Amino acid sequence: METFDVVVLGAGSAGESISQSLAKAGCRVALVETLRVGGECPYVACMPSKAMLRSAQARVEARHLHDLAGASVDPVLDDDDLAFRRAVERRDEVAEHRDDAGAAEGAEQAGVVLVRGRGRIVRQGVVDVEGRELGWTDLVVATGSHPVEPPIEGLDRVPTWTSDQALSAQDRPRSLVVMGGGAVGCELSQVHVRFGVRTTLVEAGPQVAGKEEPSIAAALAQVLRDDGVDVRLGVEVQRAELTTDGLAKVHLSDGSTVEAERVLVAVGRTPTTADLGLEVLGVEPDDRGALEVDDHCRVVGQQHVWAAGDVTGTAPYTHTANYQARIVTANLLGEDRAADYRAIPRAVYTEPAVASVGMAEEQAREQGIDAMTAVMDLGEVARAGTEGAGGGRLVLTADREKGVLIGASAIGPRADEWLSEATLAIRAGVPLSVLTDVVHAFPTFGEAYEPPLRELAERAARA
Repeated sequence: METFDVVVLGAGSAGESISQSLAKAGCRVALVETLRVGGECPYVACMPSKAMLRSAQARVEARHLHDLAGASVDPVLDDDDLAFRRAVERRDEVAEHRDDAGAAEGAEQAGVVLVRGRGRIVRQGVVDVEGRELGWTDLVVATGSHPVEPPIEGLDRVPTWTSDQALSAQDRPRSLVVMGGGAVGCELSQVHVRFGVRTTLVEAGPQVAGKEEPSIAAALAQVLRDDGVDVRLGVEVQRAELTTDGLAKVHLSDGSTVEAERVLVAVGRTPTTADLGLEVLGVEPDDRGALEVDDHCRVVGQQHVWAAGDVTGTAPYTHTANYQARIVTANLLGEDRAADYRAIPRAVYTEPAVASVGMAEEQAREQGIDAMTAVMDLGEVARAGTEGAGGGRLVLTADREKGVLIGASAIGPRADEWLSEATLAIRAGVPLSVLTDVVHAFPTFGEAYEPPLRELAERAARA
């Protein structure tokens, strides 16, 4: 049996980072992966989706070139099929054609022992990978998540995609039903409708981007509708059937039906913890399938078992996985480092983008915080005029008693970039009185912070 200081199960963002950092620090590390080093983000998720969104945005910008005075007449574009084909080519270049050879080589050059196959805990301190036993002093579970497959009658008999499949596909469907109005559903709806695909988005909840501030979510739904997406809220897919023409006919809970060439199932993801042998260690995932970890990312009840990334069920984003990877690495190397999740940003990379961090007012009040909110219309910012942007919205939430910012949510051009100011303010607990003294360059979207911050500071001072 081979022995290691650390065995890492899963080579996604967290696992790849942890294994390389530990190996470079002199630890003997084995990294176990069934598919690709780097996980889904570089190959079938974050990177290819953002590449497609940028291509779709460029196509829209070209159609409005005359409006922005980049040309004296409207340009003539090629048809949607040809444009989509070129966008797919660029997408696959960005995603390195889903080939992890470079990432695998990088891990091995760092000193990591890369083991291909599915790992399973067979006894305390031992993982088996298809007959190869790896002994460990510490174990890191970073197996990520996988798409939820809803138990809907007939769905398995019609043409469907997961988001991974949609971002690997080469052909443009003529019509698409998107199940789920989360970030993935909204992003891929916008991509496809901007390339001429008749797109219907079906969301069971009352709003898209269900965890976001309601007015921001409503603005996002309107953006999608303006693009041509048929957004249907508060309805569920009850069953599906295949038509004689080979289309998917989707029956909705409001009695209506929609036919499409393809159904994109984007109703969420669930942590990948099944069949890992966790029961051998006495570890039981929670009701979501996630592993409960303490603030050091150590699996609760375990001394030498750690977890990072989607498998923890905590803010399941790549940047969270990378953050937890740094926490795990530091603790395995003898430091005492705890995670702080107060300021984990989240984004929907549509155009315009939605970005949020911290808590909304209702959530804060549920936690007993005397919260207050101030709002800014981005259309009032000078940069909106120079950009030809249609406006947007910034909602800031503060703790009245402490006089600090605790939440921010925005929809607007590049909001995912300029929301970092709020992220830093929340993480560092910067007083409102200091934030109101920050000078923003003119003209920038960052100026949108100034009026609502002054309003919040004045209200806090009166408390």
